[in-house]
Amino acid sequence: MEETGECSSSTSAKHLDEIWAKLVPSDERYSDVEIRSDEKVISSEISATSSDKRSWCKIVRNPDLCSATMENKSQDTILVDGAVIHSDDTIVIKDGSQIIPGPDREGFVSYKFHIMSSPDGSQRQLKICVDADHAKCSICLNIWHDVVTVAPCLHNFCNGCFSEWLRRSKERHASVLCPQCRAVVHFVGKNHFLRIIAEDMLRADSSLRRPHDEVSLLDSYASVRSNLVIGSGKKNRKRASALLEDQSDGTYHQCPQCVTEVGGFGCKHDTVHLQCQACGGMMPSRTGFGIPQYCSGCDRPFCGAYWHGLGVTENGSYPVCSQDTFRPISEHPISSIPLLTHEKNLHEQKITDSCIRQMGRTLPDVVSEWIQKLDNREIDRSRMMLNHAETITARTFVCRDCHHKLVSFLLYWFRVCIPKSLLPPDASARQDCWYGYACRTQHRSEEHARKRNHVCRPTRGSNV
Repeated sequence: MEETGECSSSTSAKHLDEIWAKLVPSDERYSDVEIRSDEKVISSEISATSSDKRSWCKIVRNPDLCSATMENKSQDTILVDGAVIHSDDTIVIKDGSQIIPGPDREGFVSYKFHIMSSPDGSQRQLKICVDADHAKCSICLNIWHDVVTVAPCLHNFCNGCFSEWLRRSKERHASVLCPQCRAVVHFVGKNHFLRIIAEDMLRADSSLRRPHDEVSLLDSYASVRSNLVIGSGKKNRKRASALLEDQSDGTYHQCPQCVTEVGGFGCKHDTVHLQCQACGGMMPSRTGFGIPQYCSGCDRPFCGAYWHGLGVTENGSYPVCSQDTFRPISEHPISSIPLLTHEKNLHEQKITDSCIRQMGRTLPDVVSEWIQKLDNREIDRSRMMLNHAETITARTFVCRDCHHKLVSFLLYWFRVCIPKSLLPPDASARQDCWYGYACRTQHRSEEHARKRNHVCRPTRGSNV
């Protein structure tokens, strides 16, 4: 199949590697027309019945980086979002604009203009001026590292700095006070937006960077992995039976261990609590306890393993998760191919399911085999959609969502390792899509998703 479009450039070569926009044809027989330079003359087949190529428009990138100006270079009129553009006339096009290189919809290839997003483009679209002094932790007086925000005062600190402050405050005081304004802190969580700003500032000015050993020390202190609820400082324990009847005095028993000791541990008035991301219930934050409280795939807290390990079940007063929500990878059940598999391409999922059945195997059997391969480090983990990918093993505790992501990752490797002779005949005869698993057309064109194999590595585009 030939490319639908060819582009000639009149700008310098420095932008040739950047695909900032595409013309995406509605007819899946044609490929996307990639636009790499700030000014491009598009030459392509414009008629669905002719293979002749001719220059029909010029696209110039606008300074706002969110739009472009298109000039009609043909002798015929062009339709842009239904508007008629005569020869040599120009029009501003935006992401999603529909362009037909002819005077009529019939007989001409229809394109949709799509602006790509890239880290470089995003930085140029939005410039934020921040004084370095306003992005410093008031504890260490350096630029934030892994920044966290405390509430209700909303001051920001390095994760390691505040974690150490939190540890010492719990040892010495009834309440945790903000290091900057001395307000009582009730909540602390990671601030991903400010983290990105801090990282951009360090890239822009390397003199603000700390020594590597100092950063490593900060990371060793850091204990805030998700949102933490910090005790109010009121020491008033009530019986479990009175929990829901009398909390108007400010006493709030957040979990079963706030009411009574369980497993030799009872919450103190200043115990930091984690909120389970499955049931919304609370559990005390306990480091070094031996029972995982955070999912290693997403760093979110889940209470199922903690309460199950202590023999605590839901009693109506406090939400407690089922053990099924958070368990080792090897113990998660799997009965069907997850929706995320093969980038949600249902045709590829059906082919994978057919292959498993044809081989006389079951899905749990295949997943178990590839988990073992993962343990043996036989698989490239670069595309694994989990945090701490290099440390994941069969005994790693993960939540259901992360388990589904892992299974989707393993089924990709299962498919690419299957000989074509074991694929269904209609699947083995397909050619690989140039853009492989990263192809966007497979999501909007069912015919393209069916005709091309997308369980393969890209050979074109930004994901090569």
